[in-house]
Order: sequence, then C-alpha cells, then structure tokens
Amino acid sequence: MTIGFIGGGNMASALIKGFISSGKVPAENIVVFDTDAEKLGAMAESEGITPAGSAAGVEDVADIVVLAVKPNVMPAVLDELSGKDGRIYVSIAAGISLETLEKSIGEDKKIIRTMPNTPALVGCGMTVITPNKNISGEELKMIGDLLEGIGETVILEEKYVNAAIALHSSSPAYIYMLIDAMADSGVKYGIPKALALKLAAKAVEGSAKMVLETGAHPEQLKDNVCSPGGTTIAAVCELERTGFRSSVQSAIDACVSKADAL
Repeated sequence: MTIGFIGGGNMASALIKGFISSGKVPAENIVVFDTDAEKLGAMAESEGITPAGSAAGVEDVADIVVLAVKPNVMPAVLDELSGKDGRIYVSIAAGISLETLEKSIGEDKKIIRTMPNTPALVGCGMTVITPNKNISGEELKMIGDLLEGIGETVILEEKYVNAAIALHSSSPAYIYMLIDAMADSGVKYGIPKALALKLAAKAVEGSAKMVLETGAHPEQLKDNVCSPGGTTIAAVCELERTGFRSSVQSAIDACVSKADAL
C-alpha cells in the first residue's frame, strides 16, 4: 500500500512521522508533493520518503491520497486531480465539506474528511474522522488504524465537525495561551520562565489526564482542589468574576463561525 501526501506542512509531517515510527507504513511507501522544493528535499532526506513532481503525480501512484493543504489552496489542488477509481482520498483541511470534495473528485469516489490536531507531533493527537457513503467499514477501520499512529481517533457525523474543530483542533492554541499566561505570572513572582513554563504545562497535562482517566466530571475535580477559604477558590472566584468561562465559550463560537464560513 502506497500513501501519497499533497502538501508537506506541519500536519503532514506529523502524520508521516507517526506512520513511520509506529511501523504502520514504511518510508519507502510514502510519496509527497509540496510546492516548496527545498522543504520537500529536506523531508526526503530526513524521513526517507519519495518526492513527487506534482499533485497529479501523487494521485497516479498512491492508494491513499492525503490532501494536506490549507483550505484556501484546496480548490487549486482539486483542479489538478482526476478522481481515480480505487483510490481513497483523505482530506485534513478545515471547512472543506464532503460535498465540496465530491463535486471535484467525484460523487462515486471514496472520500474521508478528517481533522487531526498538532499534538500529533508528539504522538498525542486526536483525529475526527467523517467518511462519505462510498467508504466501506473495512476501509474506515484501515484509515482509523493508520491515524492511531499519531494518537486517538473518533468517528463523527459531519454536522458536528466544525464544532469539533473548535474543541480539539484549534484549541491547542488556547491552551498554549493559558500556559504562557500562567508562566508569565510565575515570572512576575520571581520564578525563571523555563521553570514556570514546566510547572504550568505539567499542571495542564496532569489535569487533562485526570479528566480522561478518572471519569470524574471536571466540576467535581475542580471542587476537589478548592479548600474552604483557601487559595484555589480565591483564584477560581476571580476567574468567574472576569468571565473566564464566557471568554472560552465566545472563542469556541468564533472558531465554529469561521469554520462555517470556510
């Protein structure tokens, strides 16, 4: 099985490294095209993949064609593709619907819309998978198995995908802002930035793990940290006073609205 990537950016690189390191796809079975020849050459040298000369060149040789370009570039890429029988087309572009992909590639073609996130770079990704009607259960399982090389996967109806983008794909940016803000406050009180970043990041990592592994509601876990009259409840009350929850929810709304507009 040959996997082809059209686009060689950060997410494509994460997927490629995940496929190779997990043993799911050997490097010699991965073909990549990118308009940046220098970047493509460096990827070929570092990962051992085979560079291609065009998007159509990837489509010619790959069993699975991964469309790993930005949404604004996708129309030009789709114009280059012929929609070959027997191929599975996998898009990782936000806001590009299955209907849009089918109009260009073919309504009878096998197409899957996916949305991974950047923690895939460290093997801790989360990928939402939405297949079209032409994908069989066996093919869906195969794609899911591949994507588990970079983290976990979940199958989701397309009507929920834009909300999922806001919750898992765009949200690392919000978390990075939180970590940096916490670390800056640590610096204000004399803690070196590198150590402050580690303290904040480990708190986020551990808190997420508590939610995932204990099964307890986040509200309960929050209450468990808040002693009566203590330091934590003072901080929590200040976050509530300044609209922390509503700010997060407004950010989610803005993200979903932008995805809808795309």
